[in-house]
Amino acid sequence: MVSSTQRVAVVIPCYRVKNQIVSVVQAVLPWADHVIVVDDACPEQSGAYLAQQVQDPKLRIIQHKKNMGVGGAMIAGYQEALKTDALVIVKMDGDGQMDPKYLGRLIAPLLVASADFSKGNRFYDLLALPSMPWLRKLGNFGLTFLAKISSGYWHISDPTNGFIAIRREALSLLNIQLLDHSYFFEINVLVQLNIIHAVAVDVPIPAQYGDEKSSLNPLKILFAFPPKLLASFFRRIWWRYFVYDVNMVTIFLVMGVLLFFGGTGFGIFKWFSSVQADINQPMGTIALAMLPIILGFQLILQAAVLDIVDKPATALCRYLKQE
Repeated sequence: MVSSTQRVAVVIPCYRVKNQIVSVVQAVLPWADHVIVVDDACPEQSGAYLAQQVQDPKLRIIQHKKNMGVGGAMIAGYQEALKTDALVIVKMDGDGQMDPKYLGRLIAPLLVASADFSKGNRFYDLLALPSMPWLRKLGNFGLTFLAKISSGYWHISDPTNGFIAIRREALSLLNIQLLDHSYFFEINVLVQLNIIHAVAVDVPIPAQYGDEKSSLNPLKILFAFPPKLLASFFRRIWWRYFVYDVNMVTIFLVMGVLLFFGGTGFGIFKWFSSVQADINQPMGTIALAMLPIILGFQLILQAAVLDIVDKPATALCRYLKQE
């Protein structure tokens, strides 16, 4: 158990989990000081059912009249958690796939202020990993690489794992209202954390899979996530290297993009001109087009390398006062 000054709030988004929500909340209550359940217009009325089955002063139930998505439910839960005295806010799903006995392991880096954010990683456990459905496993491996590029946290894997925890100080710095309302929520949190230079860590935590039905549609993710990942990448680069800070990544990116696309544009123009005039361009002209393309690509690649190695050394919570 944590000390009285290190209080923990657990937020549980709730949708179509009537059969699991009571056991999940009962298992979480001994570990948390506040349990916030957000019924996201669940057609099974999971929130009302939970209120009948569990009466505990630690428990708060938020009822949405309209379905806002898991991200929308978490936004409401985070806002409610910030009204409490919780130092650490944890997200757990209501389907029973996250064992509360690992909650202490998840929040340990946050309690000692060595990290601002921690998340479970199911890929560390080679014994439990085979229990993950193969389709979900395949999707996670592919999504992990794209999420690394988008978020800038190259040491973080299993990006869609919903077992996450965040320090109050870091959460207060995020623009909660701009967080994605869909299952892109977890990756979106990572993007915002990278922009403010927060320390994020992976914690080995196995998942448990039963007969619960997932609301995650792999086909929908296949088409919905790539545009969001691309938009998040450009948003992160803009805010991180052009608004909050200007460093060598900024310089390499600007010069690299100008040279690469300038050379490409020049080459296309000369190629089109040679086709129109039915003549061959001299080698010097070809070299004049290729040189800035090669130099530009090298500068963009160097900017990418610097972005990968640019990790914060100290957690924000070490020098931010708790409000």
